[in-house]
Amino acid sequence: MKSSKIKKFVGGFSIILLVLILAAVLRVNDQIGARYSHEENIQKFGKLPYYDSTMNEFVSPQSIISDKEKTTGGDPGFLRFFTKSPYAPQSELPKVKLGKSDFSETPLDLALYWFGHSTALIELDGHRMLIDPVLDNAGPLPGITKRFSAAPFEREDLPSIDVLLITHDHYDHLEANTIKHFAATNTKFVVPLGVGARLKGWGVPPNQITELAWHQSFDFNGIKITATPGVHYSGRSNKDRNKTLWASYVIKGKETKLFWSGDTGYSEHFKQIGEKYGPFDIAFVEIDAWNNGWPNTHLFPDQVIQVVSDVKARSLFPIHLATFDLALHPWKESIEIVSNLAEKSNVNIITPVMGQKTVPGVTKTNKWWASLR
Repeated sequence: MKSSKIKKFVGGFSIILLVLILAAVLRVNDQIGARYSHEENIQKFGKLPYYDSTMNEFVSPQSIISDKEKTTGGDPGFLRFFTKSPYAPQSELPKVKLGKSDFSETPLDLALYWFGHSTALIELDGHRMLIDPVLDNAGPLPGITKRFSAAPFEREDLPSIDVLLITHDHYDHLEANTIKHFAATNTKFVVPLGVGARLKGWGVPPNQITELAWHQSFDFNGIKITATPGVHYSGRSNKDRNKTLWASYVIKGKETKLFWSGDTGYSEHFKQIGEKYGPFDIAFVEIDAWNNGWPNTHLFPDQVIQVVSDVKARSLFPIHLATFDLALHPWKESIEIVSNLAEKSNVNIITPVMGQKTVPGVTKTNKWWASLR
């Protein structure tokens, strides 16, 4: 009798376990998203100087360096993304909570919102652009790479978006659920080459997607968006590294010119962008996730200040911070160092709290992180 009950329990447990595993696999596959076939990639991208047809992948201007022996803080491995980070803030980060009524009916000629990490909304010349919107965790399953602090709004409370801009397909920059949310709207999607396949798989109509090569542009009602190079890589699984392109962006309005760095290591491409497209009113530059173990995947704090000079920007708006632990250093170390270096270099720095509407030259920002641990 007992043996029969045990068998039933084991059988029932096995079925539940299989269902859970199947659900997880389906979820992960959906979150990874679709991609073009090898043949499609060759046809679409094969003639580009930064596409290797033999390897079937895009090539960074500099080879990406990875050295586990030099990793600052040790190398705890992938499992660290499932646990609470020891580098996370000890208290809730300050934010301005937003609802639908907090966004004006008519966008301004220039207003900026930072929503954590590299997610931002830019109002420019009466239009709205949403960049790299990630509102939940940065992984294919809920428990992977959790946010330090919740986003300052619910996805449904976002206003209508004219252009949704993606820099690359890493999970901390491209979120499937947010793309699906906007798929049935009139939003235009501007992405680097190959990322369009992900969006199509999540329901975005092909005629609403524009894929850009480096130095190609998309024009939207007088706003010109140009994709520019970066030293980085792409991929959402261990089988699709560099199958899609990554990009920085030049955003040119009627009277305002902005630079968005995307994720990148430091190289001569910044000076080239400054010469070709500068000067800029504001440079949005990633400041976090640097580590000696991957020295040219992200920018070190001193390089951030150099980038501002290279691209000829009047102001620095730090991005890619205070949201995820991606590089084994205290959550506010980057912004503290960058802020101090900016002061010493007489670089104007714009540092709003999450959700704060910022009008450059009007809205005052401060060192909101200074008293936090």
